[in-house]
Amino acid sequence: MSVLHSKGRVLDISRPVVMGILNATPDSFYNKGQHSNAKSLLMVAERMINEGALILDIGGASTKPGQRLLSADEELERVMPVVQAIHKNFPDTWLSIDTYNARTAKEAVGAGVAIVNDVSSGKFDRDMLETVGKLDVPYIAMHIQGTPETMQLSPGYDDVVAEVLLYLRDICEQCEEAGIKEVIIDPGFGFGKTVEHNFALLRSLAGFSTLGRPILAGLSRKSMICKPLKVNPEHALNGTTALNMVALQQGANILRVHDVKEAMEVVKLYEQLGKGIK
Repeated sequence: MSVLHSKGRVLDISRPVVMGILNATPDSFYNKGQHSNAKSLLMVAERMINEGALILDIGGASTKPGQRLLSADEELERVMPVVQAIHKNFPDTWLSIDTYNARTAKEAVGAGVAIVNDVSSGKFDRDMLETVGKLDVPYIAMHIQGTPETMQLSPGYDDVVAEVLLYLRDICEQCEEAGIKEVIIDPGFGFGKTVEHNFALLRSLAGFSTLGRPILAGLSRKSMICKPLKVNPEHALNGTTALNMVALQQGANILRVHDVKEAMEVVKLYEQLGKGIK
């Protein structure tokens, strides 16, 4: 799948694409609500678009470890002003809604969103897959063990790569049954996984191409970078850049990042590397 389709629009992902993260939440693990209102996020969106982001992922519910699930009412109050403002000012930019609530997905798509990004792959809201199937937009299905509130208490696997791959294969089948035509898979770095689990998945990311779906890598400033380097998220950009290059070399099609400019530089250098010597 080298293109995505949504509402009569086509997005070319035959070369790596950068997705910028817009957190409309007061408790993000990284920006801690510094840019959580529509006016502020509109400025961030403009910067990200100018830096090269082709997709902007808008979320209103923090999914950091220990976080409770948010109701659709609370979530919609946070995200809808942001979705409406960005779609009005940048109608050509592809917007993604980062949600596990089916009602949020439906209302956001009605307001101009082109992709639904669900960390739970329909596990937190049993209406999600059917809803997205009816909306006829691409769906990002992610692996998570447990919930954000419990996922990092004691994550365990017999074989993390095999289990995540099987989980995503099953989800893709469920998506097809629900009428979802285009599925993007995300192994869920940091969602119910230790540092060792995360690096095992990154080393084996190329194997996920066997599912025949575009691959999203969301590594930006996560604990798998912070813990080995003994830094906090604010100082994890260099590590993020290093692992984004690895993700591209392992076949990632979409990089989901806080820092678009640096991710675009990684994409350009990756493509230069692929040209070889003539």
